[in-house]
Amino acid sequence: MIFTETRLAGAFMVDIKRIEDSRGFFARSFCQHEFQDHGLKPVIAQANIAFNLREGTVRGMHFQYPPAAETKLVRCTRGAVLDIIVDVRPESPTYLDHVAVELTEENHRALYVPERFAHGYQVLRDGTEVTYQVGEFYSPEAEGGLAFCDPRLGLAWPLPVTMISEKDKVWPPLAEVEAEVKRRMSLQGAGA
Repeated sequence: MIFTETRLAGAFMVDIKRIEDSRGFFARSFCQHEFQDHGLKPVIAQANIAFNLREGTVRGMHFQYPPAAETKLVRCTRGAVLDIIVDVRPESPTYLDHVAVELTEENHRALYVPERFAHGYQVLRDGTEVTYQVGEFYSPEAEGGLAFCDPRLGLAWPLPVTMISEKDKVWPPLAEVEAEVKRRMSLQGAGA
């Protein structure tokens, strides 16, 4: 695999190394040793699939608070998405900065999302499927989110939003929850 760190420390694009022949290609998409060698958490607690009917659908911006903070390895297996992550680590020099990466069935790229990052994506083609390998079990009591359209985050979605869940529509703007996010996401307050 080919690991390329984004400008947000700890967040990596993970590309496959193809071994091609007349049948097509073979590639490794996950290896605990390679993830550890890059300082990444190689734990998979859950594997999830999201199928999206319509282009323009937005899912996000989701995270879990410590002690249930999640890592995610996100890959688009059918169709295409613009995947966006936001650094919500209060001590980070890139706090509230974001990175957007296009994940498609053709590029086979994955995005490794570290703990204490918000994550979301917009579907770029009808019938898109996304897989997530998640490093922590889903914990409703630790669930959090940010408004996908919060101008303070400055997220640029390439298409008009056609579908979004009721839950994702009502995540509050950062101005209303920033003190709690900082407290609960801080290294000192983790799990408080």
